Amino acid sequence: DLGCGFGWHCRYAAEQGAREVLGADISQNMLERARAMGDDPRIRYVRAAMEDLEFAPASFEVVISSLAMHYVEDFPGICKKVWDWLTPGGVFVFSCEHPIFTADGPQAWCLDAAGRPVHWPVDRYFETGRREAVFLGCTVTKYHRTLTDYVGALLGQGFRLTGLVEPTPDPGMMDQPGMADELRRPMMLLLSAEKPADDKR
Repeated sequence: DLGCGFGWHCRYAAEQGAREVLGADISQNMLERARAMGDDPRIRYVRAAMEDLEFAPASFEVVISSLAMHYVEDFPGICKKVWDWLTPGGVFVFSCEHPIFTADGPQAWCLDAAGRPVHWPVDRYFETGRREAVFLGCTVTKYHRTLTDYVGALLGQGFRLTGLVEPTPDPGMMDQPGMADELRRPMMLLLSAEKPADDKR
């Protein structure tokens, strides 16, 4: 799990029968919390940026990442690493902030005089690269890329695209403040790809 945070997906993988699970994150605080939330001997956590990780070829059957790829400057480079780490037939599944969400930069609704969301700004869509956004009161650096960039990097590496989803909130969440507005534009993108089992590269 690349950018494993509090280890939720690591624990889920173990619960589903994974023999070994490795979670990597750059935040020591998150890793400490992940370890405190569960003590499964099948799960190992390492502190590292995903760009700095090195593993032997064919080390993993599945590589996942949740909402971390938009913090990575060199996405094709990550695709190359994941390709090498996966066994033939291995699966790469990740979510990221949707390109429509990351395009403009500020990542905030345009509001009317009463403070109600009027529309979501989409600008500089094809101008890919660094964006500064405010997340939980802090300025963070993200990297905007187009949908073509994401899919093209996967296909260019040799992956077979197996799924593309723009998730929407569960209908049962519609009573929460602001949740209905999440149906007005996509916030996240979920992609799954497979390294062909007959790969001979």
